[in-house]
Amino acid sequence: MNAPEKFHHADLANKFVADPSRAHWHDGALWFVRQKRDRMAKSLPEWETLRELATQVKGHVLGQLPQYLEQFEAKAIALGAKVHWAADAQEHNEIVLRILKENSVQRIVKSKSMLTEECHLNPYLIERGIEVIDTDLGEWIVQLRDEPPSHIVLPAIHIKKEEVGETFHQHIGTPKGNADPIFLTRAARDELRQRFVKAQAGITGVNFAIAETGGFVVCTNEGNADLGVSLPPIHIACMGMEKLIPRVEDLAVFTRLLARSATGQPITTYTSHFHGPRPGGQLHIIIVDNGRTKLRTSATYQDALKCIRCGACMNTCPVYRRSGGYSYSNTVPGPIGSVLGPAQDPERNHSLPYACTLCGSCTDVCPVKIPLHHQLLALRSELAEKNLIGFTKKTGMLIGSWVLRTPWLYRTLGWAARMSLRWLPHSLTHSRLNPWAGHRDLPPAPKESFRTQYRKQLEKQEADKSKDASKANG
Repeated sequence: MNAPEKFHHADLANKFVADPSRAHWHDGALWFVRQKRDRMAKSLPEWETLRELATQVKGHVLGQLPQYLEQFEAKAIALGAKVHWAADAQEHNEIVLRILKENSVQRIVKSKSMLTEECHLNPYLIERGIEVIDTDLGEWIVQLRDEPPSHIVLPAIHIKKEEVGETFHQHIGTPKGNADPIFLTRAARDELRQRFVKAQAGITGVNFAIAETGGFVVCTNEGNADLGVSLPPIHIACMGMEKLIPRVEDLAVFTRLLARSATGQPITTYTSHFHGPRPGGQLHIIIVDNGRTKLRTSATYQDALKCIRCGACMNTCPVYRRSGGYSYSNTVPGPIGSVLGPAQDPERNHSLPYACTLCGSCTDVCPVKIPLHHQLLALRSELAEKNLIGFTKKTGMLIGSWVLRTPWLYRTLGWAARMSLRWLPHSLTHSRLNPWAGHRDLPPAPKESFRTQYRKQLEKQEADKSKDASKANG
């Protein structure tokens, strides 16, 4: 499934919510993960201290990024790794292909890496005759279905177990109609084990790279990254340049935050450290820019580079939960994707900052304290200045601005809205003429306006003061 060149979030969201049962199930599944995150956060008295430390460490690295990149490169080379630099996705893919060709590699296994998804590495290699197998279970499921991940941590969260059973029946011959998760997991394990044994190279992402040592860390829950780089002789690690942290001791801050924020676990099942190639093997580290340097120069948006790809902002976002990952039409969806996408390509992603209620929940849960809803609000202003918002939305905003700046009109329209909601039939307020209410319900109309209630409250307070004064005087 290739992303369209131009898209509108609302149009794609409409396709997702056309199946109400799936939309409600998706919403509930992600909220369950958010609740697990909350329980884990509350279990650590030092949780907010960890968040503050993490954002300070990341901010420090962004301020000194060239020096830390050079330090990491020197240390990694001293450990025996080969370090490559890629300016963009195309160069990243070309470097991977060159390494594979130089070593006559035809079969690779790959653990979950959002950077390789960002660079569209899989189709690039497959078109050139290389067999690429994603070994993370969720990634493998969507690969079999010829779909991209819909979530950066839970790539198949949009797919029900019955659909997984049908996918496995079609591709690996499991019995039709068997949707038992344990059975399907074992079938996947048996199938993938054969791919691990035959692989000639393994590709991983990088969760954290440590400038002090030249080593890096890959976090998984299935152990597929470890197996994928232990059996074949070649390990290619694909790394966004923002993944750096300065020292080994900083790592503990992030490993305590990552799993708790992502899936509500105390720690990932496998937290694997790599320091140079294994004996007789090769380790290639590809450090990728692909727009990160440009983003770093923006005082407003550079904090987005602090992201540790935990997905917490997606799990809490009321829009993402109810519209699905594909409605964002980007490798990284949800609130963080709604910042990264328009910051890199505002024309294509102009609708994403408006796919947001500005409720601030994403900012509240972000383990590195990225001010996501403030960034989205800033993007709205920039898109408006560039005339990248539609006529309907622009007109609506102008009318809204006029109403809010005209007190008598604001009061009059408020009264009209209250009367309409109170007396008009539901079939009329939720008709086709009001698409906004197609998947929402309007609240009961208050009997009085806020102004009236506020005025009555002030009058009551004044009356109470007068009574108290009268009693005091005697």
